[in-house]
Amino acid sequence: MTSGLSGADSGLSPHLRRSLGNTGIDVSPLGFGASPLGGVFGDVDEADGIRSVHEAVKLGVNFFDVSPYYGATKAETVLGKALKELPRDSFVVGSKVGRYGESTFDFSAARVTASVEESLARLNVDRLDLVQCHDIEFGDLDQVVNETLPALVKLREAGKVRAVGITGYPLDIFPYVLDRVPPGTLDVVLSYCRYTLADDALAGMLPALKAAGVGVINAAPLSMGLLTDAGPPPWHPASAAVKEASAAAAALCKERGSSLAALALQYALNADPLSVTSTVVGIDSTATLAKNVAVMMTPMDKTLLRDVKAIFKPVANVAWASGKFPGA
Repeated sequence: MTSGLSGADSGLSPHLRRSLGNTGIDVSPLGFGASPLGGVFGDVDEADGIRSVHEAVKLGVNFFDVSPYYGATKAETVLGKALKELPRDSFVVGSKVGRYGESTFDFSAARVTASVEESLARLNVDRLDLVQCHDIEFGDLDQVVNETLPALVKLREAGKVRAVGITGYPLDIFPYVLDRVPPGTLDVVLSYCRYTLADDALAGMLPALKAAGVGVINAAPLSMGLLTDAGPPPWHPASAAVKEASAAAAALCKERGSSLAALALQYALNADPLSVTSTVVGIDSTATLAKNVAVMMTPMDKTLLRDVKAIFKPVANVAWASGKFPGA
């Protein structure tokens, strides 16, 4: 891990840089999740969204995560408008292939190869720093191993992408793929909702991923709205018991003058920096960006963390079903 733009040498800062596995790519510990720019969570002021990208780079956040699935390509398009006004070496951008709608998946070699070209055009860049197979638990894992990843490796060899990865919710998908591809095929995994206050099961897999030289990105530290004062959206797949624990945790945080969302983000950001490279948080505006950066740089209340973790202990690491994988 190296220090970056501001020379900050203590505390957690967006200016820090961490090495993404063995890729040679250095990213900020806080990643800019661009899905909200596609209107995924509601209407967004596009101009302010673009400003938030520019402001993120000024503040030291250099990693941007997106997908053609988010907003049916709108997120990529809006992010691309912002990126074209920035020096190429000031940001790291990752997009995804394979998922194009709620239930639309295509991991064929031809489609993912074309998808990368489409993303390059929308993002106004000549290469992707990272391309990932999106939510592979909904597809055929053997196709991902035998067809999708080899196609992406060819693009890596051609210089169209710098690093290749996979994303998903069930943790079992990561060793399944890693055990079946040639060494050096897989550069990165992105796991979401599995290193949070309610479920940090990803921690048990980090040593093996690190030993394999695979970079780890943690996404959705608020567990898709579960770990917020407002509570999860109606469609959230968590069990009633987990939602009840979250509500109790939110009440305790409010009572202590804090917020569950702030604590949840701090907890995720304080994961082992040598094992978790970046934590991606959805950002839709300059206000949301400023709030997340402020939370990041505020010391975590360890007493509150202990008490909140105690609330979640009876339901800790309870996973829901996703794709072709059952819950736990």
